[in-house]
Amino acid sequence: MLFFASSPLDPLLLLLAAQALDMVVGDLPVAFRVMPHPVVLVGRAVTWLDARLNREWRDERVRRARGILAVTVLVLAATSLGFALAVLLRAVRFGWVVEVMLVAILLAQRSLFDHVAAVGEGLGAGGILGGREAVQHIVGRDPQSLDEHGVARAAIESLAENFSDGVVGPALFYAVFGLPGIFVYKTVNTLDSMIGHRTPRYLQFGWAAARLDDLLNLVPARLSGVLLALAALPAPEAHAGPAFRVMLRDAGKHRSPNAGWPEAATAGALDLALAGPRRYHGEVVNDPWLGDGRARATIADITRALRLYVIACLLQATAVLAVFLIIDGPRF
Repeated sequence: MLFFASSPLDPLLLLLAAQALDMVVGDLPVAFRVMPHPVVLVGRAVTWLDARLNREWRDERVRRARGILAVTVLVLAATSLGFALAVLLRAVRFGWVVEVMLVAILLAQRSLFDHVAAVGEGLGAGGILGGREAVQHIVGRDPQSLDEHGVARAAIESLAENFSDGVVGPALFYAVFGLPGIFVYKTVNTLDSMIGHRTPRYLQFGWAAARLDDLLNLVPARLSGVLLALAALPAPEAHAGPAFRVMLRDAGKHRSPNAGWPEAATAGALDLALAGPRRYHGEVVNDPWLGDGRARATIADITRALRLYVIACLLQATAVLAVFLIIDGPRF
């Protein structure tokens, strides 16, 4: 199943262990008191390349070429590091333990849950000001332009979208390509989040990062939408039929070729209207609504979305286990 295995143990078992560790512990905060998080290191590299290659006075074609160069350099570095660690950990006794920890760190199940739950807690304890303070950590839009319903809606949209690129995507790329795969995926995802914007500064320099991120998320986004729709079957106050219907009908309305799939599935499952007009970087984006339900989301809707999310994460883990039993189980 795995093209670049670094452990004698089945990589799908390592993925299951990493998912369980991330669910229970999260980002292993103790480890990052003495060392930076891998995504932070990638972010520093992106900032360094941005400052040196992305000069605003340069010709647009030059800036696009330099953006392609930046993406190429970081992707090659991530691939090389992944291969090197895979070889090293295979040669070290109990190297699989380190690999499980690395994969768990690069998943975002627990941290995404905690950040979105914090928005609901902020709204409940501090009203609109508390909600805006919490939601600014997970969305790119201007929190000061959001009312309480806008804050709740933004949290739910972030939960749905990041289920794809923070949970499903990393797990899928690790399952298929091992450490090189998950390293490349997280690197591209970080590049897109930092420079893949449609602003004057990044329209050309971030073009390659945005397009590559779109490409890598084609499968994870659609898979995440299906998982969220299936999660509506056992989830209280959720509906699987509308989730599938709205996803298939409205996913293509989103400005992103991928984000619409998990967002539309969530909107249909919870009878909400998501996306729609919103403000980014001082500009209003007049996107269409996804779903037929209420746009006036509440704290209770955040709670319902979190239940749906937890079930979808469990479904993903169940799918990994099922694939292991079907493909590799007979060997054990």
